Amino acid sequence: MKKEKIHLEYLLNATSKNILWGAISTPTGLEDWFADKVVSDDRIVEFHWGKIEQREAEIIAIRAFSFIRFRWLDDENERDYFEIKMTYNELTSDYVLEITDFAEPDEVDDMKELWESQVAKLRRTCGF
Repeated sequence: MKKEKIHLEYLLNATSKNILWGAISTPTGLEDWFADKVVSDDRIVEFHWGKIEQREAEIIAIRAFSFIRFRWLDDENERDYFEIKMTYNELTSDYVLEITDFAEPDEVDDMKELWESQVAKLRRTCGF
């Protein structure tokens, strides 16, 4: 079954591009809100949740202070990815966090809820 593309946007009251970029692109930053443990070996990143759940992703594109795009290594469709992008809104002086992901049609709502809770955790841990 073909997965649906999901695009979500979250307005963050972030004042520092360095803090936001670190939160979305470094193992330490990702451990604060996305996964319990993150291990990076250049292009391959291991994400751990709890004691047994683990997935590996490859960084397939990155632009400093802009976006990072991952592809799950166990995903059948090589075109599917998830991307975390930060853009600056000059009018409001805020950052917008854009999430692009793919999910099975019957899992779209669950995926949106998961991202919603992850971004809420990001806001709490980084003070956005």
